Amino acid sequence: MTNYSVEAVDLNKSFGRRLIFNDLQFKFDKSGVYGISGPNGSGKSTLVKIIAGIIGASKGKIIHKLNDKEIIEEHLHDHIGFVSPYLVLYEEFSTYENLNHFAEIRGISFNKERVDFLLNKFLLFKRKDDLLKTYSSGMKQRVKFIFALMHSPQLLILDEPTSNLDDEGKNSVYELVKEEGQKNIVLIASNEKHDLEVCSDIVYLEKFKN
Repeated sequence: MTNYSVEAVDLNKSFGRRLIFNDLQFKFDKSGVYGISGPNGSGKSTLVKIIAGIIGASKGKIIHKLNDKEIIEEHLHDHIGFVSPYLVLYEEFSTYENLNHFAEIRGISFNKERVDFLLNKFLLFKRKDDLLKTYSSGMKQRVKFIFALMHSPQLLILDEPTSNLDDEGKNSVYELVKEEGQKNIVLIASNEKHDLEVCSDIVYLEKFKN
């Protein structure tokens, strides 16, 4: 059971005169899998970027807490794992080199045992030393999951997590999401039916457009 919580308070985001969402409220303070849904262009990616501290809100705020103590923005990356189609990996590096590099950026030790476990889980262990430019789009997506999970985050944010994955890859994701949801908070931003079926509660962005 997690001791982590994430809360949106009167959240508003606009780009110029274009309102993305307004007065958005939610609070997730128990382990589980939660969804963020809406049609293309509704602001799903914008919202998860705000939650992850990548961009700021126009009004309101996101509050992250661990053991009831608020986490400052500079330390959010220690607690969050993030998977998205726009996350950039280094094509000229192998998977191992990419993950080692990201560990250095995060300022954490490279946990080989944890990484090898995840490589096996995502069926990439035998290709770990191959350059990413030789990977399919689905394999690169799986590397992003390993990157997001290798530091054992309390909050896992998944933006369109099953894009570019075949059925085997999707099943691996759903299995992992259920496992993570038993002990941590998982947020899935998607309008895919099967992605949302694993969520116990869903934030519908079209309700926050006025």
